[in-house]
Amino acid sequence: MPNLTLVLPHWLYWSGLLLFPLAAMYLVRRQISRKHSTRKHGTRQSLPGAVNLPTAYLFWITAGFVGIHRFYLRNYWGLIYIPLFILVLFCNVQQRAARLDSSNARNEVSSADFLSERAQKALTKGRAGAAEQLEQAREDFRQAQAADEVAAERLDWWDRATAIVAGFIALLLLIDALLLPGMTRRCAEKEAGLPPPAQSELDFEVHEPGTGVDPAHRVHTPITNIIDRISGFTGEFVAYWSVLAVFAYYYEVVARYVFNSPTNWVHESMFLMFGMQYLLSGAYALREDAHVRVDVLYLMFSDRIKVWLDVVSSTFFFLFATALLVTGWIFAADAIQVWEVSFTEWAIQYWPVKSSIALGAVLLLLQGLSKLIKDLTILVARET
Repeated sequence: MPNLTLVLPHWLYWSGLLLFPLAAMYLVRRQISRKHSTRKHGTRQSLPGAVNLPTAYLFWITAGFVGIHRFYLRNYWGLIYIPLFILVLFCNVQQRAARLDSSNARNEVSSADFLSERAQKALTKGRAGAAEQLEQAREDFRQAQAADEVAAERLDWWDRATAIVAGFIALLLLIDALLLPGMTRRCAEKEAGLPPPAQSELDFEVHEPGTGVDPAHRVHTPITNIIDRISGFTGEFVAYWSVLAVFAYYYEVVARYVFNSPTNWVHESMFLMFGMQYLLSGAYALREDAHVRVDVLYLMFSDRIKVWLDVVSSTFFFLFATALLVTGWIFAADAIQVWEVSFTEWAIQYWPVKSSIALGAVLLLLQGLSKLIKDLTILVARET
């Protein structure tokens, strides 16, 4: 199998973090809008499981080597890919073992050659037993060379075997790329004749967000609505980063175990991404009342007492969020000043990561202000 040498460019990483969530949000909202439109006008809604060509090609690109695109289209000729893929994995295991043996054999050849030169120098200086040592070293060198040739032949054999199997899979994928439109059309025609699923399968039960114990969750004012929308947009935006992790780790697994080419950027890119996601989604979690809270006694109180407790405890919240903002700003300013990058081979920029600390703190402060306004609104309304 050929080696994969892709190193994700920095510009593609940052632009992907920005553009992918926007595209995903647009597609999801468009689908929701179409669903509401079909219900409003009484038109027939397409089945959620209806096959389509873009999805078929997505499966062909990402997992076609195991026949997933054919299984998606209810075509069980995809089973032919599975033994071929298993054979590729077996060949890769043998290839790694042969490469290790070849490397060890080359080391033995170098070591024997060094001992031969050393014995030759000893013989030239007339040292006792140098002739026998030279003869033994030359014999070891000949054996090491023979072992190296055998290991090299074995490695070449497994290289050719892996290439043949992989080439056959690539040929099947090329043929399927041409056949996919027809297969998708035939599968869609078959599914069109099936009865629609039960209504319960089309609708999802909507639950109230959060723990349901915060009285302020039901309050809405013009200012808090604006802040809540900002937190909601940010939370939805970073939520789609999790989808990127699926693609990234999938690529890592395939590159490592199919192409023997582990990456030096997937793990770092993903843990940095999840770190930023954690920081930026804090405001959304606060809006949805989804943060962990110790509410053993809190649940027993009336709504008014709960609100009073929230107002008093908000002092500690604002102290923490302010400290996070100041510290994050210092970290971000230092990183920008020196244009800090990671110490790994990938050398990704660190200033956007550290800037997310300050940005997350700003969002958290805004959402905390929104909750405080809601709490005060409840208290004022009940006192008047």
